[in-house]
Amino acid sequence: MKESYDKLKLENQLCFPLYACSREIVKRYKPFLDSLDLTYTQYIVMLVMWEEKTINVKSLGEKLFLDSGTLTPLLKKLENKGYISRNRNPEDERNLIISIEPKGIKLKEKAKSIPEKIGKCVNLTPEESMLLYKILYKILNTFE
Repeated sequence: MKESYDKLKLENQLCFPLYACSREIVKRYKPFLDSLDLTYTQYIVMLVMWEEKTINVKSLGEKLFLDSGTLTPLLKKLENKGYISRNRNPEDERNLIISIEPKGIKLKEKAKSIPEKIGKCVNLTPEESMLLYKILYKILNTFE
């Protein structure tokens, strides 16, 4: 009878080390992001914006695995900081277009050292990092 509950042990849960690692890594980002006046979720939005320059909210949400209810307040805050602008597509008013602003582009220079600093917090070889990255995206892609 006891064996039937073994799957409920914390040590047998894949979700727990993923959750705990995620929390710990995001915690390591905090001091670096505080100096930029960004939260972690604002930072990942800016990562996309630095790459894309202009994107609609739906595509941004898909890239970040975030819904519009989470993105809307995030985008408002980034707009209030002057990093992005939000405008309706004149051809389709339902489509909200996000564009990076010059102040947001300047922020990229201040953020460029963050990935290397975070990399030093994680004790993985480059090969292990790449393998973990691929495995995590394999899992994420099963949810699409």
